[in-house]
Amino acid sequence: MKNKLSGKFIVIDGPDGCGKTAQTKLLVDWLKKQNVAVETFREPGATAIGEKIRQILLNPEHIAMTAAAEVMLYMAARVQLWQEKIKPALKENKCVVTDRWLSSTCAYQGFAGGLTIEAVTKMAEDCLEKPWPDLTIILDADSETAAKRLKKTLDRMEQKGEGYHKKVREGFLKLAEGRSDFAVIDSADDIETVHKKIINSIEKMF
Repeated sequence: MKNKLSGKFIVIDGPDGCGKTAQTKLLVDWLKKQNVAVETFREPGATAIGEKIRQILLNPEHIAMTAAAEVMLYMAARVQLWQEKIKPALKENKCVVTDRWLSSTCAYQGFAGGLTIEAVTKMAEDCLEKPWPDLTIILDADSETAAKRLKKTLDRMEQKGEGYHKKVREGFLKLAEGRSDFAVIDSADDIETVHKKIINSIEKMF
């Protein structure tokens, strides 16, 4: 796996409450045990500029923000993360794992926000050298499972309501349809079972 995953870009994504943050950490720990040189980042964030943008995006006070404004802010943070962190790590043949990426913006702002997946993808293609990772793993969670996992204090995106988040889930599943570089995993199982499914997906892909 060390040779096969050198210079590969893997994303863990899915609706709020799907367990992606915990699964990202487990995956990174597993990769290190396989002696894979790995870097991991959260998105948006992981750079000084990205973290400031994250604060703006997730602040519950910014309820007037439109979906179009969200897309541009997410993309700005993403471009900065790519240029500053991800691109150099891949050039050093490290495996890069991120918690969220373009797939999130397609599902949230593109599909659920009404801007279309195609419009978001076009913007990404215009400003990113590598819009899509080598593998995107979508952790699929129904509304009941997701709600149980969310913190009591919700950020601005998490506060958007059940109807919006159902559309987000639909967006992720639609995005993954027919794509060999996507894997959809049911995240309703216990944490270890989901982790094993992720490893299986990676071994199958690479």
